[in-house]
Amino acid sequence: MSRIGRSPIKVPEGVSVRIEGGEVEIAGADGKKLSQTVNSRIKVEFLDRDRTIVVKRSSDSKRDRALHGTYRSLIANMVEGVTKGYEKVLLISGVGYRAKLEGNVLDLTIGKSHPVRFPVPDGIEITVGRGTTINVKGCDKQKVGAVAASIRAFYPPEPYVGKGIRYSDEHVRRKAGKTVG
Repeated sequence: MSRIGRSPIKVPEGVSVRIEGGEVEIAGADGKKLSQTVNSRIKVEFLDRDRTIVVKRSSDSKRDRALHGTYRSLIANMVEGVTKGYEKVLLISGVGYRAKLEGNVLDLTIGKSHPVRFPVPDGIEITVGRGTTINVKGCDKQKVGAVAASIRAFYPPEPYVGKGIRYSDEHVRRKAGKTVG
């Protein structure tokens, strides 16, 4: 059995779980709600007495074992998302490079001939600190990661000078430039 798939998911107080057919819906105390459609070969049960979610598979085939762990992780991420939320921090480095938030649009000045304007999607909260730090927050882990990756894709960090947009925990491997000689 999958080591990830067989471990139960603890559901904290204040979080409600609704399982109907192939749909799992997790709602937090503050109104955040996430849902996931589950493959018909995977069975999801909510044990009310223990406040745990158990994910089971129909057979031991390779595909079912893979789906078992995947859906268990997705549901665990949903529970964590409605309770704590997720956050990605992006750093902008470069002379004159900055970001500002104008209403629901992130405005990036990153050395291009025009400012880059990025509309903030629903369910995502973006804050800008000191012009060079962008915080992307939300309850959906996949959506937070996708938004942070698309912002980073406007100007990925380059290895010679280090200019660009990078994650706060990302290390940019620097290369030596040309030598005069």
